[in-house]
This record gives sequence, structure tokens and C-alpha cells, in this order.
Amino acid sequence: MPTINDVTVQKPSDEQTQTAQTWPIWECGVSKFDWEYTQTEKCLILEGKVEITGDPETAQSVTIGPGDYVTFPSGLKCFWDIKEPIRKHYDFE
Repeated sequence: MPTINDVTVQKPSDEQTQTAQTWPIWECGVSKFDWEYTQTEKCLILEGKVEITGDPETAQSVTIGPGDYVTFPSGLKCFWDIKEPIRKHYDFE
């Protein structure tokens, strides 16, 4: 089963940015919720700040924000803590 360590965060290439701009946009205000990925998701963060935590026993987390290109693996169970309203392009494989 994937863990928070399997989430990749990088600065996108020009090609990745151009492709992401054709994807739908998802927005969410400040909130907290559990999430399980049933498919791999790629997203480009446009606005906001989110701390994503995996297994609460290990307290491992990743923080994402504007300009980050993030890949969440299928099967990942995590907790989203949206610190600043988020706006992102997203695509599920």
C-alpha cells in the first residue's frame, strides 16, 4: 500500500504545465478531511496551501502550494488539512 513517501512533488516542466492547463479545476475552502485515492492523480496547484498527512502513527506529511506539480498514487489513504483555499488543475489516470 502506498504511503505519503510515495507522493511526488516537483516543479513542472513547460510541457507538464501546458498539459495541466487543459485539465478541469477543483477548488476547496479551508477544511479537513480523509481521502483515499482509487486512481493515480496528477495535479498542478494554482493557489492555496495544503498539508497532507499519511499514517498518523508516523506523522509523516507533505505540504504543497502554488506551482507544485503533485502525483498521488492509487491506493494512498491520507488526511487533507487545507490551510489556505486551494485551486488546482487535476487529472486521474
